[in-house]
Amino acid sequence: MTGNELDYIAQVHRNAKFAGDGPFTKRCHEWLEQHLSVPQALLTHSCTAALEMTALLTEIGPGDEVIMPSFSFVSTANAFVLRGGVPVFVDVRPDTLNINEDLIETAITAKTKAIVVVHYAGVACEMDRIHAIARKYGLWLIEDAAHAILSRYRGKALGSLSDLACLSFHETKNIIAGEGGALLVNRHEWRVRAEIIREKGTDRSQFFRGQVDKYSWRAVGSSFLPGELTASFLLAQMEQAESITRKRLDIWQQYHEALLPEESIGTVRRPVVPEGCEHNGHMYYLIASSARHQKRLIQGMLERGIQAVTHYVPLHQSEAGQRFGKCPDPLPHTEDVAKRLLRLPLWIGVNTAAVIDAIKQVLRV
Repeated sequence: MTGNELDYIAQVHRNAKFAGDGPFTKRCHEWLEQHLSVPQALLTHSCTAALEMTALLTEIGPGDEVIMPSFSFVSTANAFVLRGGVPVFVDVRPDTLNINEDLIETAITAKTKAIVVVHYAGVACEMDRIHAIARKYGLWLIEDAAHAILSRYRGKALGSLSDLACLSFHETKNIIAGEGGALLVNRHEWRVRAEIIREKGTDRSQFFRGQVDKYSWRAVGSSFLPGELTASFLLAQMEQAESITRKRLDIWQQYHEALLPEESIGTVRRPVVPEGCEHNGHMYYLIASSARHQKRLIQGMLERGIQAVTHYVPLHQSEAGQRFGKCPDPLPHTEDVAKRLLRLPLWIGVNTAAVIDAIKQVLRV
């Protein structure tokens, strides 16, 4: 916790306003809109919920195809499968592990309706190129920015570079609320629709602003709001977001500098951050020289009391991914990196010296 969480929770109790869209929720909306330069931010109970809202706003229906990386969390695909959409999985770049912009155009068909990018580890995708492709073919562009709060691409905040974007405030992220997320709406004409979808398909938000006499069912929607206790905790985190980010970047840099010698002799590969990308220190990972080497590193770290873990099972290799998705071309980089990647502990209180010492010991065994 950053300091004000318990005080803000107590204020919620004193206000006796526990349901969604209370004063703390509104302050979180204002913080996101100001710091990310987006027209509208709406808190949700998870990033998964925000992704599901993007599927509703873009009117994904049965048979509509959505291009996305396979190296992502299941929610990226689930949101569209729930509406009858078909995830079309594309390989990642070997350097950043982001969707390979050179492969998107060949995956487009007459059924394609949207492109979803995932800013892996808080490092931006090649948004200029991807944006141009989306506009060329008249496709919606969605950012899964679950890792990317306060990351930037060519000076612009991730989450502001698309039609819609989604953030996560899960306890594993930089800024946390236990569970929580946000939808960022970058098209002004969707602002009212987004509110309606988020409020069970009703115009309840307009009713509370005095814009309608009574609220009614207007469209398909669901209950995507978080409660005020969640928002109050989150606001305390937002108020310290820049400080949290600086500390995480310092930890990331300590890892990066200490492990340069290991990369130079070929035992591991460090993360790559392209020019023009300002990341947020969300994750520090290593790519081992082989799948066998990755397993040995994870076991060796565990024996020294440190948890270094893998990441995603590629969606196209999962049972549900094979049932609901499409994979028009081989995905060699996705399959390879999933077998070789391991993540090092990264949180504000981590003992970086102990982690670095342990990983060097294991690498040199």
